[in-house]
Amino acid sequence: MADTAARASRPAVRAPRPPVGGRPRARRRASPTAPPRSFRWARRIFLTALTGFVLLPVYVMLSSSLKPLRDVSGGFRWLPGELTVRPYLDIWRTVPLAHYFVNSLIVAGSATVCSVVIAVGAAYAVSRYRFRGRRVFTVTVLSTQMFPGILFLLPLFLLYVNIGNATGVALYGSRGGLVLTYLTFSLPFSIWMLTGYFASVPRELDEAAYVDGCGALGALLRVVVPAALPGIVAVAVYAFMTAWGEVLFASVMTNDTTRTLSVGLQGYATQNDVYWNQVMAASLVVSVPVVAGFLLLQRFLVSGLTAGAVK
Repeated sequence: MADTAARASRPAVRAPRPPVGGRPRARRRASPTAPPRSFRWARRIFLTALTGFVLLPVYVMLSSSLKPLRDVSGGFRWLPGELTVRPYLDIWRTVPLAHYFVNSLIVAGSATVCSVVIAVGAAYAVSRYRFRGRRVFTVTVLSTQMFPGILFLLPLFLLYVNIGNATGVALYGSRGGLVLTYLTFSLPFSIWMLTGYFASVPRELDEAAYVDGCGALGALLRVVVPAALPGIVAVAVYAFMTAWGEVLFASVMTNDTTRTLSVGLQGYATQNDVYWNQVMAASLVVSVPVVAGFLLLQRFLVSGLTAGAVK
């Protein structure tokens, strides 16, 4: 009876409540391969600083493009005292920016199309067939990437002038000559990257296309090209960006009629003053096509560059 009374006088111990899901809540354990906490914080700080370093010039361009000329010409202030969109309207009247925009679109688009078409054919032949001089061709294509572009400036200039004097074909000062110039830079890289990408496409797909009645060209267009689309998009983006922002050859190989955007931006600097707010506004407008295309095609670009580099 005493034991019964002692047990009754003790407070009742409640059993722990089960979790809502009916299963016991497991303690979250760190993965054995997870980096230490100090490394994670250092990584966050570094990436934050790097992001600020990258976005700082963009902020300066954007804020300067929204200021009047008197505010931009003086000392720089982080917060603009007066905002105006007048520079975005004046950039089209100070220089013929629309004409330069059309020239850049024609030159960059033509260089991109020619680079992709030629590189696809050359890369398919190198990756699928064994022929005499194949290794020499591959080494020659890669060796052209070792030389800086300025070494080709004077030879191409003399070559275009002599061809124009001998045949009457005006390559110097024309869009076609500028497209040929840009092909000398974009084609070697395009052929090299697509060769590695085409080599990753199984040859059994070509053989299946041959069984279905396709020839070599049909197998390339119907089977290999769709399978290698990310690599082709990466090559197209690279060729377009190379031609769109090039300055050195465009400043020598063009005239007032065929001038591109990268050279036309110099028109905002006169003998009396430099329209810095319009320069910044025009620079942002010029960057829109490249940035928009990169954001739309970034997944193809990343996968294409990765596969082309690994293979």
